[in-house]
This record gives sequence, C-alpha cells and structure tokens, in this order.
Amino acid sequence: MRFLDNEKIIEFSNFRHACNSNGFDGTKKLSEKDLNTLLEVARLSPSSFGFEPWKFLVIKDKALREKLEPIVWGGVDALKNASDFIIILARKNIDMKPDGEHVRHMMQDVQKLPDEIQKIKSEFCTNFQKNNFRIFGNEKAVFDWACKQCYIALGNVMSAAALLGLDSLAIEGFDQEGVEKLLADEKLIDSTHFGVAVCLALGYRANPPKRAKTRQDFEAVVQFI
Repeated sequence: MRFLDNEKIIEFSNFRHACNSNGFDGTKKLSEKDLNTLLEVARLSPSSFGFEPWKFLVIKDKALREKLEPIVWGGVDALKNASDFIIILARKNIDMKPDGEHVRHMMQDVQKLPDEIQKIKSEFCTNFQKNNFRIFGNEKAVFDWACKQCYIALGNVMSAAALLGLDSLAIEGFDQEGVEKLLADEKLIDSTHFGVAVCLALGYRANPPKRAKTRQDFEAVVQFI
C-alpha cells in the first residue's frame, strides 16, 4: 500500500528545515491532536531488539524552560518561542543489560514472550553486546547505543512534523551534565537510569528559510554496488 507518491515525499523533505536562524513564531501553537500524533510516531519508532530505550519529556512549564536557557545554548529561541520542547532521554547500562530489569520488563510485560523465547532473546542480546558491537559492560558505549536508537525516533518525528506542515529543530547544543542535573534536581529523572540524548523543538517558522536547502550531489553520497 502506497500512502504518498514519490514527488510528495521529496516535496516534504525539501520543506523541512532546521528552524534555528529564522526562529519559531511564538504566537503559534501546535494543536493537541498534532502534538499527540507526533509523540505517537515517537512511541511507535523501531529500536534494537524492540527494547525501546527512551523516554520523551514534553516541557510545557515556562519556568523550567527559563531554567534550561543558560545550559541549552543551541535552543534559546526554541525554549522561548517554540510551541513544544521535548527532551529525549536514553536509558543507561543498568537498564540495557541483557538480564536487566528494563529488558526483562520489555520481553515479559510488553512483548509478552514465552519464557523459553525470552531466554533465547536474552542470550542473543548478550552475544550482540559482547561479540558484535563489543559494548557489554561499558557504560558510555551502552548509553551511546541507546542514544543512537533515540535518534531514530527523533528523525521519524521530524519527518512526520514536515508532513503535517510543522517545523522542527533538533538540538545537540546543550550542557549534557548541566541539563541532567537540573532535571534530577527538579525530580524529573532518575540519573541512575536515564541520561539526555537530544532535544527537539516543534512549532511554526517565523520566516521562510533565508536560502535553499544545500546538500551534496546524489552521486557524491550514494554508491550502487
């Protein structure tokens, strides 16, 4: 089943741009339906082994946004003017161990796998972490692996936003330690289990892009073998 033709897909890809230099229109807000649709897109995103190593904090509180401004230097305009500001959290090594509580919860309570399949999947995940990606027990490497999966959700939401005629901005310009400390101090995260992967702002552009999208030529980045 085809939902969009090829031309429309390229059209919305050209429409999407990083809404930073021109900023967001602070007078326009996403509808609740649009926001919930985008969050559902995030929730339905794929992840390695289907373990969903993420959580999405939708920062509605104006006072908290103001506290974030000094440590989210790449998103000051977004914190002031974007309709919605989302902090995407990634799970840490303690949760992503093949025998960890979160992994067991996902297999048993969410995926509802039989015990024997859970055992096989856990062993497969152990082999993957130890011998394929060689990240087993490495806290930073496992967190980075979880962050990579969060970026799948990030990309899906940004594409879906463009399909709805909405604007977005992915934000890596922040003091990771500072943001995590603020969220922990506000009792919004347990830093033992979660760290900040990336931020995402959603809203409406204040002005058209100043220039056309610039990218390398198709032939420079695509190689058919």
